[in-house]
Amino acid sequence: MNIARYGWCWRLNTLLSVTTVTTTPLRALASLGTTLGAWIFSGTVHVKRSSFGNTKQDYDNYHLLSVVQIARISKFTWKVNNILPARKRGSILMMIDSVVKVSDFSKSYQDLVAVDGISFEVRHGEIFGLLGPNGAGKTTTLECLEGIRTPDHGSLQVMGVDPTREARDLRDVLGIQLQTSGLPADMLVGEAMAFFCAYHGVDPRYALLDRLGLSEKIHTSYRQLSTGQQRRLALALAVAHEPKVVILDEPTAGLDVATRAELHAIMGELKQSGTTILLATHDMAEAEKLADRVAILLRGKIAAIGSPQELTATGSTLTKISVRSELGVGDLSATQFPGVVRSMFNDEYAVFFSDNPGATVVAVINHIEAREDKLIDLRVERPSLEERFLEITNHGEQG
Repeated sequence: MNIARYGWCWRLNTLLSVTTVTTTPLRALASLGTTLGAWIFSGTVHVKRSSFGNTKQDYDNYHLLSVVQIARISKFTWKVNNILPARKRGSILMMIDSVVKVSDFSKSYQDLVAVDGISFEVRHGEIFGLLGPNGAGKTTTLECLEGIRTPDHGSLQVMGVDPTREARDLRDVLGIQLQTSGLPADMLVGEAMAFFCAYHGVDPRYALLDRLGLSEKIHTSYRQLSTGQQRRLALALAVAHEPKVVILDEPTAGLDVATRAELHAIMGELKQSGTTILLATHDMAEAEKLADRVAILLRGKIAAIGSPQELTATGSTLTKISVRSELGVGDLSATQFPGVVRSMFNDEYAVFFSDNPGATVVAVINHIEAREDKLIDLRVERPSLEERFLEITNHGEQG
């Protein structure tokens, strides 16, 4: 079968209701005006509901082709942007483009250049970390994406929506959890949910409070909540209208280990439901654990971008080897092992940074056995994202 002439067409009514999938011979369709579901599939379309109420589509071997091949993707995007409201528009555009696009974006405050010509894209359904020291431009970038500030140059889009020109549409597709919520101290949890849902034009989602462990606090004022409960409430309010994109600004700062782990699990559920998350954090371990990709900002520019694994692999490439023995590490400090570039001693551990970890580990074990010592602990670790972050920022500041 010629896929260019036949296939399965996901029609407009299906895109809007997401309940069924119809099949139509493509050769009978003459224009994009007939069907906005402008896609040809070589496989099947699976539609399922997620635990958070969003819809997730899984496509097997799909081809990004328009119904009529001569209709360019740019023309299709224009039609979608000008015909559909933002909430419906996003269902289609998330299959075409990256859901967040920042292109040659700059912003200055008088003589201070906060952001200097950065560009990046965030893909549908990924967690994208925005990292950088204080003053690097993270907050300015987020505020422009949220429509709070206007860029001096370049363009920003969230689900095809211009935050500056389409503020009303932006609130349908974007959810925001700030580090400080600003809720009135006497507002009840249930009132906050009802208020935010009314603002977005959706029914109150009290079941979401139950999922986040706040059902018993529905009649409790905001001031009486613990810090962790306040953060969970802020997250509930950010996702109550089922936005396609969520911005989380330091979501776990100052939280205890258990609450932090719980919020990490909830963020994972959001990701699985197809929600795209833009995560701003100073916690490198959090970014390394959760983010699919990260961008490191430094002095208003992107110093590095990629997955945590890619970034840690492109640094000094030294492997960290930590050793603890029964007789202590004093003797190890006086020994030069092959491959070791530098070493340090932390509590009861000797720590070696090696460009040849295999040779280093063998030599260390042989040395311990030769002096009739006993190995207590041996750890071989690749460089962490935090170490790579410090390497990038220190090098940038020195430069």
